[in-house]
Amino acid sequence: MNAVSLGPLVLAADRFAVVLAIFVFLIVTGIMARKVDDRFNAWSWWAFLGGIIGARLGHVLINMESFVADPLRIFAVWQGGFYWPTGAAAVIVSLLVMLPTGRQRLWAALPLALSLIVWNTTWQLTGGTDPLAVPDQVFETLEGNGYRLEERKGTPQVVNLWATWCPPCRREMPMMADIAASTDDVTFVFANQGEGRTAIQRYLAASGLSLDTILVDQFSDLSRFYSAPGLPATLFIDADGVLQHAHLGEISREVLVEKIENLRTSISPSGDTRP
Repeated sequence: MNAVSLGPLVLAADRFAVVLAIFVFLIVTGIMARKVDDRFNAWSWWAFLGGIIGARLGHVLINMESFVADPLRIFAVWQGGFYWPTGAAAVIVSLLVMLPTGRQRLWAALPLALSLIVWNTTWQLTGGTDPLAVPDQVFETLEGNGYRLEERKGTPQVVNLWATWCPPCRREMPMMADIAASTDDVTFVFANQGEGRTAIQRYLAASGLSLDTILVDQFSDLSRFYSAPGLPATLFIDADGVLQHAHLGEISREVLVEKIENLRTSISPSGDTRP
């Protein structure tokens, strides 16, 4: 699983690339404010905030139906969900309004281009997903039965690595349970990491959640196998049992639905997985 550790902070590779690009943008514009024109300092912050807000609002508008039932989730930016064309439009507007001369706008192209290069290079170096096949291992379910992910080949699987002590795991669990209950062609597996039956049963009773397949992975074998540096982690496994995508951290409803749809499109109408 591709992630970057900064001390105790663990970021998914795609988010790290964005953070690094923003850092470069602010540093370069700060230097330009001292050396070229002090108006670059104010513009950089307006461009940064406008880009983030614009990208988030674009995502919300595109997925409005998903946000109507829970409008406060609009502010849950840690879940991800940004539409970059509207973010880029907001940056361009800030440039046109705050930097009126052609010389200023030409200079503004420098930090924008550098941040784009840094983002793309970082993502190319740290992003991507290793196409691991599911482990040939028997796991124990909450009911005490044996369960092998390998035996579920032929049907795409979403495997959620979680723990009852993990706040983002608890936040996303009701949403994931809701989608799992309404999805017939994809198997959902909730693999608890490092806890015993008593802790899991106590959490389920208190939360009122009903989950079909819960694995008791007391030694966190799945986390080690997929190199998950933290929880929650959601694994999207195709019908051949091969990992297609791994999402580290709390996942939004929109991203979960999108990745499930990607798993569906990897299956041809005849039932064979597409290359």
